[in-house]
Amino acid sequence: MSTIAFDQFALTRIADFARTLSRLHQASRTRRVDDDQFDREFNAVCHSVWGYTTDDIADDLFSDADHAFLDTLDEARARIFAAEQGYDLIDDSGMLTDWWGFCWMILAEKRGLLTPENRAAARAAIEEKYLAAPNVIGVIVGR
Repeated sequence: MSTIAFDQFALTRIADFARTLSRLHQASRTRRVDDDQFDREFNAVCHSVWGYTTDDIADDLFSDADHAFLDTLDEARARIFAAEQGYDLIDDSGMLTDWWGFCWMILAEKRGLLTPENRAAARAAIEEKYLAAPNVIGVIVGR
């Protein structure tokens, strides 16, 4: 049996960036929280850690093998994958709720997909999608 050892002090602890997101998930157990709040907070964490969000990367940039890998992740495998890439998905109460999305970002970084060109293409596709909808006359993008 092999043992995997990671230097806990060398890992980027995503939980340090996700305190507000974790509090929002905790609050959602006792009151309704709008999905847009979760999305904004998740994106804020991603932007703080990577400088990019999931909106900055098109799904089709990932290979079929990458999609299959992400689809088969469970918490244990996600934790090992993240640690191998230099990230920690654990907070004070266990695995971060949004661990799968963070693994998506970690894989995007590993594949070199976090680029200004991919961001521009993804944003253009989103704007095109919204502009194709009835009653939409413009798209306002803010950061």
